[in-house]
Amino acid sequence: MASSKSRTLLLDVNTLVALAWPNHQFHRAVTARLHTNSALRWATCALTQLGFVRLSSNPAVVEVRKTPHQAVSVLAQLIADPGHLYIDSTPPLPDVERYFRPLLGHQQVTDAYLLALAISNDAVLLTLDRRLVPPARARSHLEVIAPANSRSQP
Repeated sequence: MASSKSRTLLLDVNTLVALAWPNHQFHRAVTARLHTNSALRWATCALTQLGFVRLSSNPAVVEVRKTPHQAVSVLAQLIADPGHLYIDSTPPLPDVERYFRPLLGHQQVTDAYLLALAISNDAVLLTLDRRLVPPARARSHLEVIAPANSRSQP
């Protein structure tokens, strides 16, 4: 959707989980996307890092039993990457609210927040969720990644 060659990519929770776990169905696609450009910057925020720890501690998600402490250790290794950037700013609620209107429902509230965070930091939200359809003015800040032959939703 977006041309994000020179912009920082803000990884959503599912994309961050896919990056970390080789057994994730989208691991190769996410890894390939992040390695398309050696100068590429990728980012996380408190929300995506906490979501990563929560999902990585759930054996139903990663098919491996990890404690939250172990998940934090995996996260620490990931974000030690020199291309990683931590975004600590928070967009004001009125900015986030603009992106709530076109959403499908309560499950996309976090997506709206992350999209507003990406926009406020001139970044691109990298997601696996093909159902996310932002307003036209925000489309340049969204990139959906998925293998072409995949039929399942993340």
